[in-house]
Amino acid sequence: MSVLGARPALPVQRALDEVPSSRSAGARGHTALVFGSDDALLAGAVPWLEAGLAAGDVTVLSCAEDTAELLRSAVGVPETRLLSDPRVSMRGARAPDAVIATRRLLDRAAASPSGVLRVLGTPEFGPAPRAWREGQRYESAVNELLAGSPLDALCVYDQRQLPVDVVASAGQTHPHLLVDGVPVASAGYLPPAQYLAALPLPREPMEGGPPLFAADGARSLGTLRHQLAAVLATCVPDPDQCTDLHLAVSEIAANAFRHGTPPVAARVWASTDRVVCTISDCGTGFTGPLAGFQPAHGDDLSQGGMGLWLARKLWDHVDLLPEPAGLTVRLSSALR
Repeated sequence: MSVLGARPALPVQRALDEVPSSRSAGARGHTALVFGSDDALLAGAVPWLEAGLAAGDVTVLSCAEDTAELLRSAVGVPETRLLSDPRVSMRGARAPDAVIATRRLLDRAAASPSGVLRVLGTPEFGPAPRAWREGQRYESAVNELLAGSPLDALCVYDQRQLPVDVVASAGQTHPHLLVDGVPVASAGYLPPAQYLAALPLPREPMEGGPPLFAADGARSLGTLRHQLAAVLATCVPDPDQCTDLHLAVSEIAANAFRHGTPPVAARVWASTDRVVCTISDCGTGFTGPLAGFQPAHGDDLSQGGMGLWLARKLWDHVDLLPEPAGLTVRLSSALR
């Protein structure tokens, strides 16, 4: 099953208008700073920020406002010089939108004296392991997604707030660590293809129970779309969220029919606060764990390839589950 191959439906085109171009130059750094006190944060981050400002980089904070205020006060520059964009580190944004926000800033940086974008971010990992996985996945994926861009990124990990497993992953997802103000190679770093393939993808707890909806050997895409619309309408109370979730799962189903191998199957589970949907086929093709973080064919939208990208934009969590019998795409979201 190729989850990227379907041509987008008309509503998708509006989302595609958000995709900016970006100019590339020599590769820059993706570095992590692990700290356990405000003093340790300032000791590492302030010289790094000051170096960017002195060089004429477009310098951006992507963190909680209290952290941004602490850093601005220490650096002593106004917000007009030390910009803010929380989306870059997935704060209030999903991974495709974080990529879009970063590329918009890269376009802005292209006109700066140095041509370089410098971002200090505190990645948003969320309260539960399923949410940690999305943050870890993005932290790894950007090493390839933005390779060759004039981007210097420092991701800061607060040991006082983050789970131990998340802090430990910083060395696996960042090629460098900032130690005593100096970037050093991370001995534990894993390239994205290796790290993402090994990332655990446990079943959602409700998958162990009977589904609210099940279709095996779905006869047609149109019928399955209508069935999914009907079941989501019964378990997703917010009309806008229901529309978004259905649009994305319909695109995944379309890819299964058009590019996968029959039979196509679908399952939906729901609770009072969460919905899970899986779409499966028996194809052996696997697009890889980086799929869906950006449109599959770049700016050439005529070739389609928007299905998984749209799913990552509209569902909280998207997992690709290759198995001997085929490929399953699992989508899950908290209900509003």
